[in-house]
Amino acid sequence: MSSFRKIAVLGAGAWGTALANAAARAGREVVLWEFDEKQANALIKERVNTLYLPGVKLADEVTPAADIHAIAGCDAALMVVPAQHMRATAALAAPHLKKDVPVISCAKGIERGSLSFMSQILRATLPHNPACALSGPSFAADVAHGLPAAVTLAAKDEWLAADLSRALASPVLRLYHSDDVIGVEIGGAAKNVIAIGAGIAAGVGLGQSAGAAFIARGFAELRRFGSALGGKPETLMGLSGLGDLVLTATSPQSRNFSYGVAIGKGASPDGKLAEGAFTAQALVELAQKNHVEMPIATAVRDVLDGKITVSQAIETLLARPLTSEE
Repeated sequence: MSSFRKIAVLGAGAWGTALANAAARAGREVVLWEFDEKQANALIKERVNTLYLPGVKLADEVTPAADIHAIAGCDAALMVVPAQHMRATAALAAPHLKKDVPVISCAKGIERGSLSFMSQILRATLPHNPACALSGPSFAADVAHGLPAAVTLAAKDEWLAADLSRALASPVLRLYHSDDVIGVEIGGAAKNVIAIGAGIAAGVGLGQSAGAAFIARGFAELRRFGSALGGKPETLMGLSGLGDLVLTATSPQSRNFSYGVAIGKGASPDGKLAEGAFTAQALVELAQKNHVEMPIATAVRDVLDGKITVSQAIETLLARPLTSEE
């Protein structure tokens, strides 16, 4: 029997709700905490997340809560909030988490300003709790409906990652464990920015050949960036790197890809649900700080900031000097 009997999920968006049901499916007792009191009360009353996952009923083992005190006594905590809100959420949770309770970031991004990855934020805010990361090619709706998916869970101590993976795994959700926390986080953060670019290319109508080239060269950037920051090659080539990039940069179900498609078609969409829109600036800054060339990510950042048009971005990328493939 796993020692992780009670799981706290902080954040009842689509992914948080899906992971709460997944943990319940794995035989865990789950507390699903939501910051927005109105949304939390709706979950308590209706037991359906009509705002983010309509039609998906909460499992019987999931207890929604509006009070942060409800997470007290948990054996592990999944932090499923937007990347830019991770620090504030961790600080809010700190008084209620026992020492040594693992905290698992399920967000994919880099904090603006500090240029910190989520595990770095968790270590700074919750120094007595092991910081872990969960990432991989998975749409919330698929996981919530019990469709097969596989993700990676990383912790500095791989025995902890393995134990957590066993606690959260079910016949339809497979977890691979790793000790490469930074590698897992790099893939999750960078792929969202590249996916916006792939969406822009699709929206403009550049064709599938260009789309495939875009993903391949985008992955080359992700790999260079990951290597510079200490990510393992096998992690970047795995589920949380290449696997997540392929899913996110090709499917209309991807918020980042769809956001890019709308931009490519000339619209001005609301990007508040596209993590890549918030990560692009931090990603490029961190790449420049580490002397990593990322022309695709930079072009996406510049388009989002209104510095260049989509046409100018395409021209700039196509006009780059011819080199060997790396």
